[in-house]
Parts: sequence; structure tokens; C-alpha cells
Amino acid sequence: MKFLSQSANTMACASGSSKVWSLSDGYVDLPAQLLRDPNDKIYTQTVSPQREEALVRLSVNCFLIDRSGIDRILIDCGAGGSWEPSMGHLEEAMFEAGIDTSSITMVALTHAHGDHINGLLTPDGRRAFRNLSKIVIGEDAVEDFLAEPGLADFRPLLAPISGGDRLDEHLLAVAIPGHAPGHMGYLLSTGEEDILFCGDLIQVPAAQFARPELAWAYDADKSMARASRIKLLQEAAGAHTWLAGAHLGRPGIGRIVKEGHGYAFISAV
Repeated sequence: MKFLSQSANTMACASGSSKVWSLSDGYVDLPAQLLRDPNDKIYTQTVSPQREEALVRLSVNCFLIDRSGIDRILIDCGAGGSWEPSMGHLEEAMFEAGIDTSSITMVALTHAHGDHINGLLTPDGRRAFRNLSKIVIGEDAVEDFLAEPGLADFRPLLAPISGGDRLDEHLLAVAIPGHAPGHMGYLLSTGEEDILFCGDLIQVPAAQFARPELAWAYDADKSMARASRIKLLQEAAGAHTWLAGAHLGRPGIGRIVKEGHGYAFISAV
């Protein structure tokens, strides 16, 4: 992957005929106690005994695949105005990158949690992508999307998919079960390498690469999420696949290598 440019909230790289942008929607601070060991106990190594309210900071990343003017596919769209004010900054990042929001016609969602879908609306309530014509979403995630009343106008745009379906000849939907219903990754094959946009496979990179058995309290099925993570990290390390994760530290793209009983993450920049 060839590094092209980087700014405070953006990073661009190229592979084959594709350009991939990492775009920051911001960050969120959450309690470290949300990390759980395989017995569903709090993972105490992330909690300082002097600080009962220890926090971990999670980046919130969105990714844009730009295939030489053929199409632009945005993977996840951030939190909009639905959560902390530290999030909802995707529009600013796109402006910083020189990307016209009206050029986005397709959004591919990894799942239907608020920090991934509510950015369809800007924090001030406008449609973020006025020419949007399709929202790709896992079949099992549709119910959660429909439960968001503020996104009712987008329901006709939903295009449900399953793992193994192709968005086009270069982009494959990959089921990553456990974190949320219909949690989906997207595997981009550029002809030079593979990039897996893996959503919430990893929430706390400082802990879960070295200890992939650690789960997150918001995982819908912790055992299944743990199994998905262990399997995909093993496969990605073996195949030298790039990972692009919603909550990996900026810019959220890198490769992993085996290290001890776990893995180490090597950022693209």
C-alpha cells in the first residue's frame, strides 16, 4: 500500500486502482471496565487502583474507497449528533480531505450501532450525503436500523446483504458475527493486496491485539465475538491482510504480526 497524504483527521493511501481514505469522526472515552475476560469478569489490568473511573479512548474511524472515478463507497458514517460532541466530525474530515460529500452515492455499514449509522445526518440535522442512493447493511442488522426513528427517511435505501455477497468484483462482504446482529466486514481486493474493513472486530487495540480473548461489554454475544476475533486475526496475520478498523488508533489502518500468545499491530503510518 502506497502512502499518499496525511492531515490531522485524514489519511490517504493507494493500492492498485483504488484510493483508500481514513476519515476521523472523532473519539469517545469509555470506562475501561467494559473490557471483560473469558469468564466475563472485568479485565483489571486496564484499571488503575487509584482511579475507579479509568477510561479508554476509542478512535471513531470511517473509510472511503475511491476507485479512480468509478465509484466512491463510504464504510460507516460515524455518530452524527447522536452521542458525545467529541464525535460527529466526519463532514469536517471530508472537507479537510477535499472530498465533496455529494459524491457519496453508497454507504456500506458494518453494523447498526449509533456511532456507525447516525452520521447519515449531520449534527445539525441535515442529510450528510444528498446524492446517496444505497445503504448496504447486513440482513440481521436491518431490525436495529429500523429501530432508529430519526433515520426513517433512509429506510427505502437499505440494501440487505449476507456474508459472501459481492458489492462489486473487488469488494466482498465478510460476516464477522458476535459484536452486533449482522456485523459485517468488507474485503477489498485491489490486485496488489487485500484490505479488510473490519468494523468493531477490535474495540480497544491497546489490549485486544495482545489478548484477543478479551471481550467488550457491548458485544451482543461475547463468545462469538471472541471466536471471530481470534479467527480473523490469525487469518490476517497469515495472509498479510491489511486491517482497517472503526476503533483502531488513528489512522486505523495497519497490519498485524504474531507476537507471543497474541499479536502486535503495525500502523500504516
